[in-house]
Parts: sequence; structure tokens; C-alpha cells
Amino acid sequence: MQVAIYDTTLRDGTQREGISLSVADKLRVTELLDNLGVAYIEGGWPGSNPKDAAYFEAVRDKALKHARIAAFGATCRKDTRPEDDPNIAALVDAHTPVVTVVGKTSMLHVTEVLQTTPEENLRMIRDSLRYLKSLGKEVIYDAEHFFDGVKLDLEYAMDTIRAALDGGADIVVLCDTNGGSLPWEVVRYVSAVREAFPG
Repeated sequence: MQVAIYDTTLRDGTQREGISLSVADKLRVTELLDNLGVAYIEGGWPGSNPKDAAYFEAVRDKALKHARIAAFGATCRKDTRPEDDPNIAALVDAHTPVVTVVGKTSMLHVTEVLQTTPEENLRMIRDSLRYLKSLGKEVIYDAEHFFDGVKLDLEYAMDTIRAALDGGADIVVLCDTNGGSLPWEVVRYVSAVREAFPG
């Protein structure tokens, strides 16, 4: 088993009130993380703000020793093909070797947040990843609210992972998005995923 560090400081780390990094700050943090041997650095959400767009353009010129830069974004929208979706286009336009795509795992979020059907959510996951893989990207699937979703509907949560793998995900990240899972729950559900999807 290989363990790789995926750092989200440049996106998640700046979501706190009072925290704002300039492009120069983000590039300096990138250098420091690369020197530490971090495998993946999530640079931000392309299309969300001009600063992230400027960062992705500037970081292309950096000769990193260890890290691969990832652009973060969501699956295509409901009833939309990935190649027609502006958020997917922003991921592509970031020109990063890695893209991290967040998708809904919890049935509650599928119906209440996305306001779509379970089947359409699975299509959104599968087709978004398949499209990005067809462009030669390394694709990481971020299974948002996995540990909440698996408690509500184990079978559907597993279906979302299957859709991501069918779409070509290189890595699947099981997210405890709200931080509410106990250690024994994490062990139980990670073991269930490993059993359902060996290898």
C-alpha cells in the first residue's frame, strides 16, 4: 500500500474568514509543500475567482520536484453533458495534470441540493470523469459526504463509487465532510468499500 499526501491548503485552507492568499503567497506555499514531498497540491477551484485562474497560469512555469497540481471542481450539472458544462470547461482550462471532481454520495444531497434523481447523479459522476479521462487527466473522485451517505443508504453510496470507477477514477477519496464519523465507523465503511471494490 502506498500513502500519498493530498494537500488542500490553497482551497480549503482559505475558506476561513480573514484568510486570503495572494497569487505570490499561493506559489510560495506550493514551493514549501513540494519541498516537503507532498504528492498532490490542490490549487483551487478554477472559474470561481480570478486569483485561482492566475495561480493556475503561474504555477505551470514552476519546476516541481514531487508535487502534482490538481484543479478542483464539481461534476457536470444535471441534464448537461460534461463537454457543454462551464465548470468542467474551467477544470480543463486550468491545464493541470490532475483534476479532482467532487460528487454527491448522500441521497439527501442528491435530492435536496442537486434536486435531481439518483440515476442522473450517477450519470453526472460517470460521464464527468470519463470525459476528463478522455483528455488525459489523472482524475481523483471526491466522494462528498460519503460517511453520511453510507449511513443513509449503503447501496446507493456504493453505486456512486461504482459510477466513479466506471468513469475511470484513478483515486477515490471517501470524505467525512462534516467530520462527524467515529473511528470505528470509518473502519467499518472503508472496509466495506475495499471488499466491494478490491484492487
